[in-house]
Amino acid sequence: MTPAQDQHLPASALAGRVVLVAGATGGLGSAASLACAEAGATTVLLGRRKARLERLYDRVAATGHAPLLYPLDMEGATADDYAELAGHLQSELGRLDGLLHCAADFPGLSPLELADPAAFARALHVNLTARAWLTQACLPLLRRAEDSAAVFVLDDPARTDGAYWGGYGAAQAGLRALVSGLHAELAGSPVRVSALQPGPMRTALRARAYTHEEREPADPADYAAACVTLLSPAGRSRRGGIWSFPA
Repeated sequence: MTPAQDQHLPASALAGRVVLVAGATGGLGSAASLACAEAGATTVLLGRRKARLERLYDRVAATGHAPLLYPLDMEGATADDYAELAGHLQSELGRLDGLLHCAADFPGLSPLELADPAAFARALHVNLTARAWLTQACLPLLRRAEDSAAVFVLDDPARTDGAYWGGYGAAQAGLRALVSGLHAELAGSPVRVSALQPGPMRTALRARAYTHEEREPADPADYAAACVTLLSPAGRSRRGGIWSFPA
């Protein structure tokens, strides 16, 4: 059992809350979406592939808490698109209590000298700029809640600060600065900002970086409870921090 699994939260930890999961169809995104619904949340599933979202819808709806689907490609979305999303949340649900950033783009390891400039820029945008734009658009709604959370999933800097990580590595460093800056800006507000740095997970993103591993990485579901904790009132003690797990 990982430390992330050892969370003793009530079944209703997110009851009455609306949680937006960006990158909902990825490894951790789908596991967290299910865990949030099981904890009582109304989940809004944001992803770029409608077919995958529809398959995830069936799994989440089986918990008894039907989600809302919002197909959106964060690579091409503009700030206006995120503002439109926030408008839909306001008109359809009337609130937003949590934002979980799981969306990521990683083209693979490459020396900068040989990197595709477009791929470098895409990794920077999806992993950093798009997350900032989405957060900015959602902040007015998050501020209206008595207690709300913006949670950013980060990678381990011991890996991504090294050679060949390109735009993805640069974005990870930027995300840490974004989390720190947002926390300082929102310290007096109801909006809690925090980050989750899970240990190695069995995901498509990791497979692009590590084709052969001696030890089997953890299932993303092992860290879903940690996502629920940070989104729930129990996450208040981790406000402004990065909850990290060992490699």
